[in-house]
Amino acid sequence: MVKAIRVHELGGPEVLKWEEVEIGDPKDGEIRVRNKAIGINFIDIYYRKGVYKAAAIPFTPGMEAVGVVTTVGPGVTGQQVGDVVAYAGDPMGAYAEEQVLPADKVVPVPSSVDPTVAASVMLKGMTAQLLLRRCFKVESGHTVLVHAAAGGVGSLLCQWANALGAIVIGTVSTAEKAAQAKEDGCHHVIVTEQENFVERVADITSDQGVEVVYDSVGKDTFEGSLACLKTRGHMVSFGQSSGTPDPVPLSALAAKSLFLTRPSLMHYTAKRDELLETAGEVFANIATGVLRVRVNHKYPLSQAAQAHLDIENRKTTGSVVLIPDGVDL
Repeated sequence: MVKAIRVHELGGPEVLKWEEVEIGDPKDGEIRVRNKAIGINFIDIYYRKGVYKAAAIPFTPGMEAVGVVTTVGPGVTGQQVGDVVAYAGDPMGAYAEEQVLPADKVVPVPSSVDPTVAASVMLKGMTAQLLLRRCFKVESGHTVLVHAAAGGVGSLLCQWANALGAIVIGTVSTAEKAAQAKEDGCHHVIVTEQENFVERVADITSDQGVEVVYDSVGKDTFEGSLACLKTRGHMVSFGQSSGTPDPVPLSALAAKSLFLTRPSLMHYTAKRDELLETAGEVFANIATGVLRVRVNHKYPLSQAAQAHLDIENRKTTGSVVLIPDGVDL
């Protein structure tokens, strides 16, 4: 038996319960991993609330972790006991001391990357890669708008887009977060509690608009984001921290021949070679300093409920990780 966070009913952070679970031995094509660090992402909150539907209840949340391989199942040739590996996405269940994973869903973690950093950046870093390099390929001279620029994904988007030569506009909720966004490469920072971001983007771009908007906020920003785009601009919606956006009539896109996409990381890393390439580019950018990952908050795994509460109350910046109780990093 190992300890894990379990959700027996949907709701607030208080539904996250610390319990013993049985995870069993790895079957054909699987490995068992003892987690060293577990990343927290807003998608975990969506599943806890029921915005996204888990396959069954009760369930163990969590979509990314780094750990050490302890057992290798039959037919596995790519990993061996003692390897440090990371995973992000399916299967859900990272909020646990140990877990069994499909061997083809994990990637090796370079020795140059700290396990805590890797656990905090797998999901967010690979998301940033697909947003900047595949949903819309950002190039030098483009102007991009990043909402929640001081958040986990937002911080990486700003750093990476700046390195690609883009003009980066970021929105944040407070002056404190504005300072971080500036540090992360935002050329222009908009504090939404003080300014109307649509008007400020129009000012900054001389009414030309931006090539692409990366919007993880959803309901509160969606219509404004469309207004910020130039003709043939790309609206990339990848989250809804403020709620699900209202339905959009096609005529709203036709007004400027806009493109709208709602990507999922799982669809961009479904093939093994795509997964390795995406993760490899993230780790390479960490190694070269293009990406600076701030693990600003660490909580014991048993206190996941407090971590969720702090995230939802906007008390955190950068990345937040859970450390299994008793793990020495």
